[in-house]
Amino acid sequence: CQRAKALLRQRGVAQIEEIRIDLDPVARDHMMEITGRRTVPQIFIGATHVGGCDDLIALDQKGGLKPLLA
Repeated sequence: CQRAKALLRQRGVAQIEEIRIDLDPVARDHMMEITGRRTVPQIFIGATHVGGCDDLIALDQKGGLKPLLA
């Protein structure tokens, strides 16, 4: 999601790892197993599952994104 990447870059994230689950069925099954979700993107900061783009934006608006990135 371009919006998620743009927000992360605005918050100082220089490197974003993307896992293309549309090209890797094993990775897709693993993502669904650990998140319980089928939609993309599913955003992780370290080991913390943030959720999708809307979840990331909501976390930022509540002031929770910057501490998670620290």
